[in-house]
Amino acid sequence: MYRQLSLPYLEYSQDYFSRIRHLPYPVFLDSGKPASRYGRYDIISAAPQAILISRADQTTLIRDNEQQPLESLPFNALKALYAEASLTCPQPDDQAIAALPFCGGMLGYFSYDLGRTIEQMPELSENDMTLPDMQAGIYSWAIIVDHEQQQSTLVCSPLCSEADASNIQKLLSVPASTADQFRLSQPFTSNVTEQDYHQALTKIDDYIHAGDCYQVNFAQRFTATCEGDAWSAYQYLREHAPTPYSAFFDTPDGAILSLSPEQFLEVQDGKVTTKPIKGTRPRGSEAESDQALKDELADSEKDRAENLMIVDLLRNDISKVCDHGSVRVPKLFDIESYRNVHHLVSTITGKLNNQFSPIDLLEQSFPGGSITGAPKIRAMEIIEELEPNRRSIYCGSIGYLSFNGRLDSSITIRTLLCQDNRIHCWAGGGIVADSEIADEYQETYNKVNNLLRSLEATIQS
Repeated sequence: MYRQLSLPYLEYSQDYFSRIRHLPYPVFLDSGKPASRYGRYDIISAAPQAILISRADQTTLIRDNEQQPLESLPFNALKALYAEASLTCPQPDDQAIAALPFCGGMLGYFSYDLGRTIEQMPELSENDMTLPDMQAGIYSWAIIVDHEQQQSTLVCSPLCSEADASNIQKLLSVPASTADQFRLSQPFTSNVTEQDYHQALTKIDDYIHAGDCYQVNFAQRFTATCEGDAWSAYQYLREHAPTPYSAFFDTPDGAILSLSPEQFLEVQDGKVTTKPIKGTRPRGSEAESDQALKDELADSEKDRAENLMIVDLLRNDISKVCDHGSVRVPKLFDIESYRNVHHLVSTITGKLNNQFSPIDLLEQSFPGGSITGAPKIRAMEIIEELEPNRRSIYCGSIGYLSFNGRLDSSITIRTLLCQDNRIHCWAGGGIVADSEIADEYQETYNKVNNLLRSLEATIQS
């Protein structure tokens, strides 16, 4: 049976994560509260009952300290594992537990390069990352922090024993340990020069005018050497960039630090929602200049056209698994403002067809169209040709599928990977026919300067 145990409310729920972080495969899904005005719930868990790891052509199931290679593709393996767990954990009858965003279920990340298991892609860019393409497991318990109601709870699924629940409660009563200080050894450098960037965008422009594509999302990667604890770096960054789809994953192959503002896919009571971001302006230093930049974004024909292309792409993607005629666009070209940027955001909804699961929706829509371009497959081929390194976690997704049927996930933009004493951060933008190369180049810095400069402040003179 499901159980719900009350915990002291912590406004800064990172303390709860610090207390369970030593357990295997810890996950912190972070709403950015209290600093962010968006978001509501934080979800914290660790020690999955079983976990799937996918690398290139091999997916492995890890359970009871044993590794089992699987012949099935990653999303098929995930569907099978979730279906198996759901036999023990049907949807909860308790309405209070059913109303929680997560009551046990699947938690994981899906890298951009996992898309190679769905579509045949050329292999042109350098694969210099060792992070698996997917890590997704069945988690039997979670700490849910509701910042709106100012309540914290430990929710346990039927997979979580009484002894395990008691041990978790004991861990949560122990003071959080202090993470080792994080610092950079040198400033960030890009994997493309400004000249390389100009050449790549000129090539994209040629493809667009030749009719190959309408839009391509081109990105550059920034890298610096570092030392110390990545969890310390994450806590430092969230002070400077609180966002509603933030997350921290501690994995055996590195740490993922995501400060994403973008929702990918949500399913609640059968309703599908996706909210692509396309169009960005920096925040102004004063109220008048800030409003002028916001108005400029709202009135930009180029940004609205770019956003509309992705809206059409995502309408097509979710229509594959939604009821015929149910897909709608209730909000087009909304402005959302964050600490460092304004974004142009649209909302697309649909009704998930009963023949399909939320994991089917994720598979049919992956990777998200807002970070590929249109048409999706051709845009991905051009990205592979022009970006010098594979994207890894950047432009993939982080999310959960709860045993109550609710799915929520992010697009992993504004996301960093800390691995082998190096930290990587990416930034890109959608390139269309009337893009100005200099403006697009500056926009990539506008998106992540608050992250890069914040970490560069840790360099010791």
